Amino acid sequence: MRNALIAAVVAAAGFNSAALAEGLTIGVSWSNFQEERWKTDEAAIKGALEAAGNSYISADAQASEAKQLTDIEALITQGADALIVLAYNKDAIGPAIEKAAAEGIPVVAYDRLIEDPRAFYLTFDNKGVGKIIAETVVAAAPKGNYAIIKGDPGDANAGFLREGMEEVLAPKVAAGDITVVGEQFTQGWKPEGAQENMEQILTANDNKVDAVLAQNDGMAGGAIAALQAQGLNIPIGGQDGDLAALNRVARGTQTVSVWKDSRQLGAKAAEIASALAGGTALDAVDGASKFSGGEKGVEMNAIFLAPTPITKENLNVVIDAGHISKEQACEGAADDVAACK
Repeated sequence: MRNALIAAVVAAAGFNSAALAEGLTIGVSWSNFQEERWKTDEAAIKGALEAAGNSYISADAQASEAKQLTDIEALITQGADALIVLAYNKDAIGPAIEKAAAEGIPVVAYDRLIEDPRAFYLTFDNKGVGKIIAETVVAAAPKGNYAIIKGDPGDANAGFLREGMEEVLAPKVAAGDITVVGEQFTQGWKPEGAQENMEQILTANDNKVDAVLAQNDGMAGGAIAALQAQGLNIPIGGQDGDLAALNRVARGTQTVSVWKDSRQLGAKAAEIASALAGGTALDAVDGASKFSGGEKGVEMNAIFLAPTPITKENLNVVIDAGHISKEQACEGAADDVAACK
């Protein structure tokens, strides 16, 4: 109803939607704000909204499916004109999308798929991220036993990342060069869960693991803790560009962190949410394309941003971008890291 009224005013006045996309309230529902990277996303969202004359409200579900549903109801009650939702569980979030749709409030599925045609899907190319992680680690360890530390089973991203990894691994496995000796999901993407998974894989294989594919940097850190406890330093990849992970890249304990510039993603989400709140149709969002690669094959409007792999060879990219200081990145760095000279 709200969007219909806005659209009617736009048509009558002869303005485009951008002319009214000011003074709006955008609500953000975070799944688990304690993860390091979401603070960067939040700052970018806030900054873009404030620059456009709009306001920001938020809630943290604290890794609870039930709390996220009540959080979104509260954001709607507080007057949100559009919602940006980082879903904790892609399936459990359904009732919240129904509630928003009933109120005429558009939803941006932020970084994690909500497979509903009424949501606009914004993320990085997560299948591409998985492929990059695998390509970089395989280049460092072309043969041997591999472990895969996957994210939360309720998050579609874990599946997309695994698909990308499989594109690289499948021919190597078929050729007998690589054997996947352990593969585990990690509840809530938690580092401590990843550490436990890695410990179990090491025990089951008498420590005979030659490389690890972790689906994010926090879990890579957990896996590295398990490896170091056994005196092992082997190729391992992750993603997110976490500051600690970038320092591990410089130190030589992590091979790659695929950087998804959260500032870019957050600013884009703010732009899209404001446009949708101002009456822009989902398929009229600038840069939108059709996506139907989810588990249910639902066609949605989406934008996919390009990620950047960070290794010791190009660590300067994140330093030059201001994502991390040289001091933070280079503390304890190996001698062969050019960015730390």
